Order: sequence, then C-alpha cells, then structure tokens
Amino acid sequence: MQSITYLAIIVRGSRCICCASANFPYSLGTRHFSHKEQCEEEELLRYIDILTAKLGKGSSEEQTLHTLSNDHACDAIPLSQNLVHSLLHRYKDDWKSALGVFRWASSRSSFRNSPESYDMMVDILGRMKALDKLKDFLEEMHEGGLVTMNTVAKAMRRLVGAGQWVDAVRIFDDLQTLGLEKNTVSMNLLLDTLCKEKFVEQARKIFLELKQHIAPDAHTFNIFIHGWCKVFRVDEAHWTIQEMKGYGFRPCVISYSTIIRCCCQEGNFSRVYELLDEMQAQGCSPNVITYTTVMSALAKAEKFKEALEVPERMRSSGCRPDTLFFNSFIYTLGRAGRLDDAAYVFKVEMPKAGVAPNTSTYNSMISMFFHYAEEKRAFEILKEMENSGDCKPDAQTYHPLIKFCFKTGKIDGVLDEILKDMTNKQHLGLDLSTYTLLIHGLCREDRCNWAFSLFEEMINQDIIPSYRTCRLLLDEVKQKNMHQAAEKIEDLMKKL
Repeated sequence: MQSITYLAIIVRGSRCICCASANFPYSLGTRHFSHKEQCEEEELLRYIDILTAKLGKGSSEEQTLHTLSNDHACDAIPLSQNLVHSLLHRYKDDWKSALGVFRWASSRSSFRNSPESYDMMVDILGRMKALDKLKDFLEEMHEGGLVTMNTVAKAMRRLVGAGQWVDAVRIFDDLQTLGLEKNTVSMNLLLDTLCKEKFVEQARKIFLELKQHIAPDAHTFNIFIHGWCKVFRVDEAHWTIQEMKGYGFRPCVISYSTIIRCCCQEGNFSRVYELLDEMQAQGCSPNVITYTTVMSALAKAEKFKEALEVPERMRSSGCRPDTLFFNSFIYTLGRAGRLDDAAYVFKVEMPKAGVAPNTSTYNSMISMFFHYAEEKRAFEILKEMENSGDCKPDAQTYHPLIKFCFKTGKIDGVLDEILKDMTNKQHLGLDLSTYTLLIHGLCREDRCNWAFSLFEEMINQDIIPSYRTCRLLLDEVKQKNMHQAAEKIEDLMKKL
C-alpha cells in the first residue's frame, strides 16, 4: 500500500517548484520551450512510461481495460487529450492494446475522447486489418454523431488497402445515414481512394453511375488521369483529358505532367515529345517539374544527347530552373562524362540564375568527381560544402569517399579517418545504407573481423541488415572459422 501511495505522489506532481514563477525560454533543437512547457513534457512522458509499464505485449482489449481500470496508480493520472493521443500513437501497431487504452479513457467520468482520438482508432483498426472491429467502431461513432469526412477518408483508405473496396463503396452509399452529404467532394474521395489502390476500372464504373446525380469537377478527371497512369494505361489517361474538355474543364500542367511521367517510365519518349507539343498548343506550358522529369528519364535511359537538349527547350519556353532541375542537369552531365560542363553549371549558371545549391547538389558533384577518379576536385567540393554554412554533409555525402577507399585499396587509416569525420566532426550516425556499404566492401577486401564488428554495432542500434548482407558476412566468417560470429549471424537470419 505504501508503494502505491508513493507512486501516486510521483504521478500527481513532482513538478519543479520554480515552474509557478519561471517564465524563461530555452532551446531544444530548433524549438524553444518555456521552463513550464519542459516540465509538462517530462510529466507527460512519465505518465506514458507508467501506463505502458502496466501493459504487457499481446494483451487483449478486455485485459488492457481491466488492468488500467483496476490500478490505483493509473487512477491517479490526470487524463489529457495529448496523453491519450500519445498512447494511441505508441500502440499504433497493436490495435487490441490501443482499443483497450481508448476504452479506459472513455470510462473515466471526468474525460471524453476527442474526435481526433476516434479518427486515430479508425486508422489503427484499418491499418491492422481488424475490419470487423472497424465496422463496429464506425457504427458506435455514428450513434454518437462523431463521423466526419476525415473519418470516412481514413476508413475507406484502410478498407480499400485491404482489398475490400466493396465495403468502402458501402460506406459511401451510407453517407446520408451517417449524417454526411453525397456530393462532388465525397465522390472524389471515394474515386481517389480506389484509384490510388489501382481499382481504376471499378472507380470508372462507379463514376458512370454517380455522374447522373453528382456533377464532376476538374479534380475528378485528374484523379482518373493519375489512376490510369498508375496502372500504365496511357491511352485511357490521355482520353480522360479529352473527356475533361468535353465537360468544360481545362486540363492543367499537372494533368499532362502525370501522363508524361508515365510515358517516361515506359521509355516511350516519342509520346513524351508529342505531349509536350500538345501542351504548348493548348496554352498549357510545361513547368520546371515537367522538364526535370523528362531530362532525368532520358539520362536514366542513357539518351544523354536528348537529355541535354531539354535545358535549351526549357529556356526557350521561358520556364525558370530550380534547384532540383539543376541537380538533374548536373547528374546528366556527369553521366555523360562532361565534368567541366557540370562544374560550370554548378559554379556559374546556378549563381547566375539565383538558385542556391542544396545538399543533393554537392553530393552529385562529389559523387561525379570520385566516379571519374578526380579525387582532388571532389575533396575541394566537400571542403566548400563544409564551409558553406547552408548545406551540411549527410551520410550520402560520404558514400563516394567510402567507395573510393575500397576501389583504391586505401582502407587502413583513410577509411578510419572518414568514419571519424562522419561521427565526430559532422555528428552523423551511420544508417542502414552506410553500414551495408561498409560491410560489403570490407568482406570483399577480406576484412571480415572489421565487418563483423560493424554488424554487431548496427544490431545493437536496432538497425536490421538485409538477408543478403547477412548471407555474405556469414560465408566470410565461416571461411575464417569464426564460429561464434557465425552463430550470431545465423540466429538473426532465422528471425529475418
């Protein structure tokens, strides 16, 4: 009894005594908090820790509700919407515990769950495919007059994502009984949900029935353009533009650009040029995103001559470049082996256009120079990046350096320095792609002791390697008779 009383005292208060009078801000990252806000945040985290400590994994809805309802320490916690939302977020992958927490909050006489909490539960139940529970929960919300279009959107998206598009249509059919209106907005919501999950033909049949009673708008047709392109039916997407015009709506740059992107993915560049000409003829000029899409796709297809004609075409149309366009331009020049031209774009054309480089711009330059063994120029760009003040290196910045070490055999000392620079100077943590790059490279260089130490390091940080990485490292440590290492890797592979 004494421990429960002591815990209740901790839960109820232990706020810093200066909170009542303190009014000074302090910085946490880029956000500024007052002393009072910081204490409230710590208090919230303490409550969450207490409540989650009471719940075991795999608890049922009833067990969760019973545990929380019959614990004095839990009773002593003052509920807030923020606390409930934080708990629901924590249990977003465990719908039974989440629903138990929700029921417990509802059972407290001094508290009422917000519409946002209801919508969060709808999303959790749908995402975890607890579809029977979801339907019951929606009925419960309807009885309380809590169903909104946001609720409907979440429910439809989850049902369609689970392949139960018929149930999503039933929700739309029942909108009026839920106190909502069947109109263009709600129709578009249904059609968009179906098209995003590739049920485009079903969406089309539904639209043909609904259009007799509900008028479409321009967005309706853009939904179908996106949908047809998602299933790579370009002719239907292009025909939708004609249908759109028949209803008196003018296709926008997004309408055409969606189809152009699809043609680029299929490598149908003759159709791309036809669409670009059609856009100009319709008075719907391509924008910088359209041109960037086309140039990137041509470069990926190794059609460098055509790709490098895009900037001139864009310039003659009066369209202004942005950072992403220049990044693609530099990448294309690099792929074409035109290093000096890429450097000119970076050093001269970007400043002249008033466009600032970002981290990806620098990364492209560094990667390009290392690829062509121009390490001196690559390090100059890295130095410039570090001194720029606006763009700081990220993990991707160092990947070309790491690859260069393996390519040239400069592993001892040099690779260590690069990793120290990343972690100590730039305060960057190694991510999955960096660990993968290092482990694969070290295995190729017969450095499996170092590779295995990095493997253990990433596991300790809850970064899970791919099965391919495990297989490669396992083969290497077995050849070196590193039996304990092999056992650890095999244990992880079983879990994967």
